[in-house]
Amino acid sequence: MAINFETANPQALLAAFKKAIDEGHVVTWSYDANGNFTHTPSQWKDEAVLRPSIYTGWLVMNFYRRKSDKTSPGLYAVYHGRFIESMLAHCDKLFSNGTATSMPTNADRLAA
Repeated sequence: MAINFETANPQALLAAFKKAIDEGHVVTWSYDANGNFTHTPSQWKDEAVLRPSIYTGWLVMNFYRRKSDKTSPGLYAVYHGRFIESMLAHCDKLFSNGTATSMPTNADRLAA
């Protein structure tokens, strides 16, 4: 359940999204001191985080469940769908493709 953004400059894409948050253009996402993103509406806040990793040509966001409950398809669907939506709305010129895996990858964590 990772999000993969194909981009010539993954560092610039990540920095642009953080800047959009910092400047108040993105209000439904926040990031912590470790760089992990969480969805801020009260229903979803702190339920999980998306942890960025930089690879050549890719920004990958891995899903980490924060609370002890097992994750649900609804939770990761919201996190993945809304994150991609926000990236499209605010950083569309900085990536060519954004996709979400339907099953966990080896870097995702589904329970705390």
